[in-house]
Formats: sequence, C-alpha cells, structure tokens
Amino acid sequence: MRKALILGSFLTLLAGQALAQANNAIAINGVLESFDAASISVKADDGGAVQTFKLAPKLLLLQNKAATLADIKSNDFVASAAVRGPDGKLHSTELRIFPDALRGIGEGQRPMNDARNQTMTNATVTGAAIINGSNNIKVKFDGGESELILDPGVPVTAIVPVEREMVKPGAKVRVQGTKTGDEAVINRITLQ
Repeated sequence: MRKALILGSFLTLLAGQALAQANNAIAINGVLESFDAASISVKADDGGAVQTFKLAPKLLLLQNKAATLADIKSNDFVASAAVRGPDGKLHSTELRIFPDALRGIGEGQRPMNDARNQTMTNATVTGAAIINGSNNIKVKFDGGESELILDPGVPVTAIVPVEREMVKPGAKVRVQGTKTGDEAVINRITLQ
C-alpha cells in the first residue's frame, strides 16, 4: 500500500508538470474497456463510471516495465524521488527511466512537499557506477547537477514505447490528456 501511495504521488507530480499546471489536466488510472482509432473508454479505479475520451492525433503509447540498477545508462533521461540520507546524499526511493519521447519532461530538481520531505529529480544521467552494491548516478539538469544513490532493492522502472495492438480491453492503464471546454482529449496511454 505504501509503495502504491509513493508511486501515485510520483505519477501525479509527473502528470501535472507534463500536461500543464492548469486544472485542465486529465490523469485517470483504471481498466481499459474499449480502444479504437478515435477513442478510449476507461473505468476508473476509484469505482467511477466508464468514461470515454477522444484520442489526440499524436498519441503516445507506453508501458511500465520492471528494470534493474544495471539498466541505468549514461544519457538516459530519468525521474527519481529521493530522501536525504544520514550521509547527506540523496537516496532514491524509486527511479523511472523515460523513453526519448519524454526526454526533458519536468526537468529539474525540486522538493515534493510530502511527509518524507522527498526531492524529485528529472535529469539526464551523465555517469553511473556500482559502489558497494549501490548504483551511484550523476545527473545533469537545466541549472544544475546532482548525485543520486540507488541502494539495492530500490524500485527501478523503464517506461517503454509499445505498439497499438498491445493496448487491449481489460488492461490496467493510466490515461493522460487535457480538457478544453466540453472536449477531453487523451494524448498518452500507459500500460501498468
């Protein structure tokens, strides 16, 4: 449950920065009911009704896949929630490797304003080394650089592009987009 709350906070932060800081952003977790060339229908996890949305012409289809510390490479664009450890360094609580289509999204380092006083870093990896079983990565973002320590057991996820035929009814999804007036348009579907 705690991991789900952390992941939810992490995804909410990413979605807000990716889509806009206005209240016109759509971000729904749920089960895919139907999907065709023009629309998607999703039953929200919160027990809500099935909602149907139009699809943007440039729809991004992604999937979250488990990864490992060894999968983090130089020049990857990553997002990491982290807490400051007793050593004064930022220790990741989870890290996501973004595809090139999301490179630059939410770039920077800032407080998350949560109970754990976590920091969110979205940046490009400039170097990685396994030291005493932990992956120490150096990252660079517009306006700065940082070091993140990924201790063994820290969840690492790769967000990878998928083909349309992988998006099937019954799948757990996160849909994101924007609402303008009476029209809501989805521009990103992520298989969970």
